[in-house]
Amino acid sequence: MTEDLDQDGLPRLPALTGAAVAESLPGLARVAGSAALHTAGWGVRTTARNWMRVGRAVTSREEATSLIRDVGSYVGALGEVARQVSGGVPVATALLRAGESLGADRAREVAAVPLVDGQVVASRPQTLRERGSELLERSRDVWSKDDRHPAFDRILDELAPDEARILVMLLRDGPQPSVDVRTGGPIGMVNSQLIAPGLNMVGPRAGLRYLEQVPSYLNNLFRLGLVWFSREPVRDHLEYQVLEAQPDVLAALHSVKFAKVVRRSIHLTPFGEEFCRLALVDEETASSADLPEHETPPDIDA
Repeated sequence: MTEDLDQDGLPRLPALTGAAVAESLPGLARVAGSAALHTAGWGVRTTARNWMRVGRAVTSREEATSLIRDVGSYVGALGEVARQVSGGVPVATALLRAGESLGADRAREVAAVPLVDGQVVASRPQTLRERGSELLERSRDVWSKDDRHPAFDRILDELAPDEARILVMLLRDGPQPSVDVRTGGPIGMVNSQLIAPGLNMVGPRAGLRYLEQVPSYLNNLFRLGLVWFSREPVRDHLEYQVLEAQPDVLAALHSVKFAKVVRRSIHLTPFGEEFCRLALVDEETASSADLPEHETPPDIDA
């Protein structure tokens, strides 16, 4: 069906007058219209966004067309609500029907968007400036309650199951001891060489399935900003007694004539702690005040 176009080739905005609107009482129409428009998403929470759309519509033909269609659908919904109420339909029922109608229209629009491998194919990629403007716009949305970091969803896609177990163990048990084995003796005092770095018991303590992958797991967690490696030991030095008696540590110590152990530790970053609390443990554990504390990574210049 051909749309009614204006002289510029754009869809005409439906008139605000007509039988459907005129049939209702002015006061009732205002109440019903306000609720209907709020249901449609054209309320207080999106006022700033819609005014930005109006601004873009001045220079963008595509935005103007989209804006006219959206406003037209809301105006049509208002007229339908007023008509039904004037015919004896309860206000709540009329509003519910209008909301369902607008929702169905929106669903059809979304379904009509072309997809490739389940992803929406945009007609034109957004520029960095456009994406930045949208980000700042969302920062001004005082109604938004989504306080989680947007990177958390992506991080979940980049974690192995064993890595999730490492994070939960660090959150519940606290920083973990780690040791470097280096050359020692008189020569080591002048030029100590690294023999085995970052030996730890993270795998057995977290109950990992693939113990040989622990170095790769920790590298990935560090890459994602979830853990960091401190040059300082954990507070309880007794924990190192068990670690330094492990076969891999002993093998490294016996591989040279003179060797020494340098004690380190593995911590969650503040970002990693927040991720664990929001994504990997239940609400009771996340809100517990008894969870061990992790040190904060030093400044880059430190």
